[in-house]
Amino acid sequence: MGNKSIVFTGGGSAGHVTPNMAIIKELDKGWDIFYIGSRKGIEKELIQKINIPYYGINSGKLRRYFDFQNVKDAFNVIKGYFEAKIILKKLKPNLVFSKGGFVSVPVILAAKTLRIPVFIHESDITPGLANKISQRFATKIFTSFEEAKKFFPEHKTTVIGSPIRKEILSGSAARGRAFLGFHSNLPVLTIMGGSLGAKKINEIIRTSLPELTLKYQIVHLCGKGNKEERYSNVSGYRQYEYLHDELSDILAASDIVITRGGSNAIFEFLALNIPMLIIPLGLDQSRGDQILNAKAFQEKGYCLMLEEEKLDRETLMEHLDSIYKNKEKFEKNMKSTQKSSALKILVKEIEDWN
Repeated sequence: MGNKSIVFTGGGSAGHVTPNMAIIKELDKGWDIFYIGSRKGIEKELIQKINIPYYGINSGKLRRYFDFQNVKDAFNVIKGYFEAKIILKKLKPNLVFSKGGFVSVPVILAAKTLRIPVFIHESDITPGLANKISQRFATKIFTSFEEAKKFFPEHKTTVIGSPIRKEILSGSAARGRAFLGFHSNLPVLTIMGGSLGAKKINEIIRTSLPELTLKYQIVHLCGKGNKEERYSNVSGYRQYEYLHDELSDILAASDIVITRGGSNAIFEFLALNIPMLIIPLGLDQSRGDQILNAKAFQEKGYCLMLEEEKLDRETLMEHLDSIYKNKEKFEKNMKSTQKSSALKILVKEIEDWN
């Protein structure tokens, strides 16, 4: 066989998968690449699209509170561990690379017992439960935020930023506007609620269309199953469930973006110098990592943050107007930041690993 082999893992949301895909695309042809994910998570669909052999295992969601589901999920994690062990024994990879998410825990435990080295990348300011558990079994740990370093063992942790998909940086604003049928007289506002969409953001955007369309041309990526046909004929408003190939062109044409606070997305917008309105997931829906990410970006002058519970037509327009008025200041702050070469660093670390 001769080739070195690597197993990637991570899942639960697109944010745990796209950085892995960015690395996979850059790896030298001398690698055999495999992916272990959950049986029916979003990672399965995304990885099969790029023709990487995919192995699904059982995985339970890790919760910080007691719940009867925890007992069932504990069994799933144990089952997943044995399944991962069988797969890893068969594949004999030189390295396992994990992006976190609960599916990664059984894979990392299995790798550890088989003495396979493990690299982990943590996107957020504070580690998720999966990476908290996995860190002691990791050979090397990489983080997106400087602030995250203190949560991990110093001797094996490096701050590198977030691995950005190369194709996201190669968009053309003219192509984006042509695809959307937009003119250049009004700025373009792009709304991205993450791979799952965002119910409240979607609703407020749609009820605010009369005011919004006076000032902006709007691209609304609303998530799977969230398109509403009655808005299809609104002038200057385009809605899509999800965009793959056209996304880089649309981002190149965007003047402002409304986004959740997921680390991978906001680092991509930072790399593209697009001022952001970040509406993070609230504590009722998450562990609060997106709020911390958004606060860090706001302090650095890359965005404004608006909490979802305070989101209504009025606060939306106020925040957008403030961003648009100070657009050049935001762009200047973003341009002056050290641009992340995380992708290059990770690829080199993997390539050099013996």
